[in-house]
Amino acid sequence: MPLEGVFNTYVITNEAGSVTDLCSFYKLPSTIMGHSEYSTLYTAYSYYNVATTVSLEALMYDALIMAKQQGFDVFNALDCMENKGFFENLKFVPGNGHLRYYLYNFRVKSFLAEETGLVLL
Repeated sequence: MPLEGVFNTYVITNEAGSVTDLCSFYKLPSTIMGHSEYSTLYTAYSYYNVATTVSLEALMYDALIMAKQQGFDVFNALDCMENKGFFENLKFVPGNGHLRYYLYNFRVKSFLAEETGLVLL
């Protein structure tokens, strides 16, 4: 469910009213210091995305439009699972660093980003 000013959800339903596709993103504002015109940068972070009746790219395209309509300046998505499939066509650009997570008490030999899912709590 959306939570105004914090969390946004976009759903697609079928004729019976059941949700078939979903995308969501949360809001993380950042303070801009020392700028005469702007004081806050509003960033949307992709959260849950489930595409069953449309392509993931089409779903994320709609999410970008929704974020723009709601006044976001930036839309971020991690390069895990199937996200890389829409990055190029939707004009996502790589960040300037690598995001690293420490998984406490967790052991794996190795894995690829596109085979990994991450849920932030």
